[in-house]
Amino acid sequence: MSAFRVAPGDPEAAGVVGRIRELRARILFDRGRRPDFRTTDGGYADEQELDFGAWHFVGSREADGHPLGYVRLSTPETGELFQSRSYLGAERYEEVLREHGLGVAETFEHSRLVVEHQARKLGLGVHLNAFAIAAARSLGAKAMIGTSGTADGQDRFHERFGFRPVPGTRRYVEQYTEDVMIMLYRAAAPGGEYSGLVEELEDVFPSVTVSARQAGLGAAGAAGRPRQQESRHCAAPVTETGAHHVGDATDDRDRWQPVLYDLGHDEDRRGFETLLGSGGVREVMDTIEDQLRELVTSREPVLRASPEAVERAVAEQLGGIAPREYGTWVWYPWSGRLVHLLPREEFRLVRTDRNRGRIERPEQRRLLGRRVGIIGLSVGGSAALTFAMEGIGGAFKLADFDTLSVSNLNRLRAGVHHLGLNKCVIAARQMLEIDPWLDIEIHPGGLTDDTMDEFFTGGAGPIDLLVEECDTPYVKVAARERARALRIPVVMDANDRGLLDVERFDLEPDRPLLHGLLGDTVSGDLTGLTFEETVDVILTMVDRERISPELAAAVPQIGSTLSSWPQLASGVALGGALTAEAARRILLGLPRPSGRFYTDLEILTSADRSTLA
Repeated sequence: MSAFRVAPGDPEAAGVVGRIRELRARILFDRGRRPDFRTTDGGYADEQELDFGAWHFVGSREADGHPLGYVRLSTPETGELFQSRSYLGAERYEEVLREHGLGVAETFEHSRLVVEHQARKLGLGVHLNAFAIAAARSLGAKAMIGTSGTADGQDRFHERFGFRPVPGTRRYVEQYTEDVMIMLYRAAAPGGEYSGLVEELEDVFPSVTVSARQAGLGAAGAAGRPRQQESRHCAAPVTETGAHHVGDATDDRDRWQPVLYDLGHDEDRRGFETLLGSGGVREVMDTIEDQLRELVTSREPVLRASPEAVERAVAEQLGGIAPREYGTWVWYPWSGRLVHLLPREEFRLVRTDRNRGRIERPEQRRLLGRRVGIIGLSVGGSAALTFAMEGIGGAFKLADFDTLSVSNLNRLRAGVHHLGLNKCVIAARQMLEIDPWLDIEIHPGGLTDDTMDEFFTGGAGPIDLLVEECDTPYVKVAARERARALRIPVVMDANDRGLLDVERFDLEPDRPLLHGLLGDTVSGDLTGLTFEETVDVILTMVDRERISPELAAAVPQIGSTLSSWPQLASGVALGGALTAEAARRILLGLPRPSGRFYTDLEILTSADRSTLA
């Protein structure tokens, strides 16, 4: 770790500030998630006057290594430029401070915590954050304020250091493509699980400071290697658990996001080579030449008649680029696999080529522009995978508080190595192994009153369709209440007799919830239910007069001779198919009315239904 301060208006520090800005902007761009940080010429920009007069903290894996992470600390000297002040407005900003007994002259600001993708398992984000807090305390701050994103759990990450959200300050910010809120830290009552680390680093802070000119940082931000200041670097201990970066409050076992490398960019190439040399890659999968042949023959099937023509088309597609440099390398940290793929649009063209004739290219593009919310990742997990395979939705929000247990393995597509993992994590991994460019948000705490707004309308944007597959009556009704208010259609499979339930709140905003089966019941009536009451409500929801004889016989035994509701993998798989078919039609504007529909395989495949003479 090293720290340096840039004096206000220091022209000689412009170079190092420019490199800091490029480093920040490239990481914030996040492979296109925040397009505002990319310039029209393909560069990266994060111009902020606040950089002058601020403290800058840089972390690297080695004392002379290139920068892997960064955070900024601003003092009251530049308080009029604080991001939090701009976000709230000057009057509201000062009002917030007064409400907490604070003044502008004693409040510092913490901002721009970023960590390179390939370094997020090092615990670097934790130490950068702790260093900024320690420095503020060392410099006499009574409080720290800052804006925090919420899409990836950044707010929860900051809470682990003692920051607390300021009520009423959360709203969507276009530049960051997510909801943002104000968070406040008080030095007199820090709290948080990292308070010990902060106290330790408070004494270390003076020893890691260098001048802006000594900071170096090399060319092009992360590409450079700062000059080694042997006595002025702190080799902070790296933790193997805890948060790895803003918004990643999980350990390696819970990781579910792949890392993408484009070897046409220098920083990606360096990260790629570092990964290969790290010993963490268990398997390299490079079938790019086969993928290229499939690409050119997907575009022109007639080429298959001539192997020579295929090879010429492949060479033309490469355009002189070496096959190893073409496309994207995808690192799946949970499996140790590094996979070479076509670029995103070409990959998706080939991956969905066999959909044509059923889902044409314009329809495929329309579906990829839709966002789907899925609550409950048992039957919902089957739906999520089917949606990903069929290309129904390019963005997903997944919610489930439960972890995989042995008894789930009778119907969930998972293995024994997944036991104990949250079901959202399992589903997200499997979906991203089908298409690593999917935009997925997970809510591993499930859907609650606190997360309802974020799930339906927050994060990267509102959902277009809800697939509801949870077992809790309160959540089933509360989710429908919110969906109806927002005119979002709801699809459900009941895993018995192939029951598909469709509620077109987008077309019928006054439609009774669950087709009126619960009468005037609202979600608030369904809290604190006993087990028997829960069973009774669920049977009413699915219409007890229409359930299968097997389920009817099983219900009285639940809790005595049966541990829970009986469910089979075949029913879960059928549910994934039924919800996918309904979702595809709804999202494409094809006929799919509200109602209840049964695909009872026992009836549909009975002897009298055979079409043979």
